[in-house]
Amino acid sequence: MGPCVISVWTHPDVGIGTFFVLVYPRKGGTIPKDLNIQIGVQPVTGRLPEKLYSGQVAQTRDPLQYNYEIPFDAQEMWRVHIVVDGAKSRGETTATVEVTPTGFGRWDLLLYAAPFLAVGFLVVRGLLRKRRPEKSEPVGAG
Repeated sequence: MGPCVISVWTHPDVGIGTFFVLVYPRKGGTIPKDLNIQIGVQPVTGRLPEKLYSGQVAQTRDPLQYNYEIPFDAQEMWRVHIVVDGAKSRGETTATVEVTPTGFGRWDLLLYAAPFLAVGFLVVRGLLRKRRPEKSEPVGAG
């Protein structure tokens, strides 16, 4: 977009989704000092109007990095609208992302229960080994 190359990374979770915008200068160019980047989000269904968010500069050296925390109220497809604005250039692009529940979804229970299940298995195995009667020779054999 103009004198910059923009890279957008996201982790869109229900609740708070995070976006990271990395700005690189084009070969032989520089990043404009007056650069303003906004991210607009709206459900693909159109049930809510688009809302624009401004980010905070997290890193000022190359690449310039903006961080955004954007609230999402439902697990569904969302349209993401990136607006890059400066005195000498303006650019826009859109994409869609799927907002997902935090964590791994249905696999969370299994993932977090695995250590407890493993310890339980080892305890039961140890108890069963202790209870097993030792083999003894019959009396009077010899």
